[in-house]
Amino acid sequence: MVSLGLASGCATYQSKVSPARDSLINGDCTTALAQLETLSKKEDGDQLVYLMDYGSALQICGDYKKSNQVFLQAEKLSEAVDYHSVSRIAGATLFNEEMIQYKGDTFEKLFLNVSLALNFIQLGELDSAMVEVRKINIKFNKYKLDEKQNFELNSFSKYLAGLIYEADKEYDDACIAYKESYFLDQSYKQVGEDMLRTCWRARRTDEFNTLAKKMSASAEQIAAAKNSSATEAIFIFMQGWGPRKGARPDSPAFPRLLPMYSQTSRLKIDVLGTDESVKSTFESEPVYSFEKAAINTLEADYSSLITRRIAARVAKEVVADQIRQKNQALGAVAWVAMVASERADLRQWSIYPKSMHVLRVPLKPGQESLKVSGVSGAG
Repeated sequence: MVSLGLASGCATYQSKVSPARDSLINGDCTTALAQLETLSKKEDGDQLVYLMDYGSALQICGDYKKSNQVFLQAEKLSEAVDYHSVSRIAGATLFNEEMIQYKGDTFEKLFLNVSLALNFIQLGELDSAMVEVRKINIKFNKYKLDEKQNFELNSFSKYLAGLIYEADKEYDDACIAYKESYFLDQSYKQVGEDMLRTCWRARRTDEFNTLAKKMSASAEQIAAAKNSSATEAIFIFMQGWGPRKGARPDSPAFPRLLPMYSQTSRLKIDVLGTDESVKSTFESEPVYSFEKAAINTLEADYSSLITRRIAARVAKEVVADQIRQKNQALGAVAWVAMVASERADLRQWSIYPKSMHVLRVPLKPGQESLKVSGVSGAG
């Protein structure tokens, strides 16, 4: 019975990281960072997921340089060729999938470079952000060759590349990056408008006309793309919390992702006059949903997860039967222990946003005052 107690009594990833997330919500960075740093230093099969959460917490708390150090360590670990060990695979088969090393989902691996680039932008290091864009392009091409599905490819990684190229006035590259983002996920109007604008600025006239027709652009959108030359302040808003893993009520050995409530649904920016009156107002629009990508990724893996768990049950029965042949009682205990150890793998990069928003505010020459507010779903 000792083995049974040890197998079923271990804390899950979610229970370990939950206190740190609560501290972040309450604005207590000191406590949250201390907790996550301790978890991230343990070199085991869960180190990657804790490094990703720790890096995000550092970013939230404004320590962008240290955040990048942690994200770089996480990226190196996620790309390790020999990361899976035979003993851990065997353990995952006979007990539960949390025993195998966590390697991260495809969209998470791309978001590592997105997070690095965002930190470099915040530090004013655009050249370093461009390095991350090039790394995104390399990963992106590799994953496409691996026939990853569109929702796995993290269209925001390409969108951010477009933003950085555009800020550097490399309109040709910006047009290509926005176009790749748009055709991965055509859900967001902002992405299409940015694609048209930069393709026009890159003098890709034929391509501009073809794209405008494909996206059924309105006359207003076409005119705006051709005439847009104003100076802008561009706000990138990481909105809400991504979905959280929990066990399925009907099948506790399998995970599901539950959307998290977010009080702030978008940003509102007021451009103020000298008398503090509101001259104009703009609201952010989503350009990518991490919630949708995470849920789709898990659902796509569900059938293979069922297959793995069926194979694991067969393996457990074989092992238990071999033990029974030598000791009937011990074989029965082994079977109960192995089955009782089954639980959902709840590991995930959980400190990441629900969605990414972008807000472009045109500015006139001279000094402007902006008021930034968070807006709830009810306005």
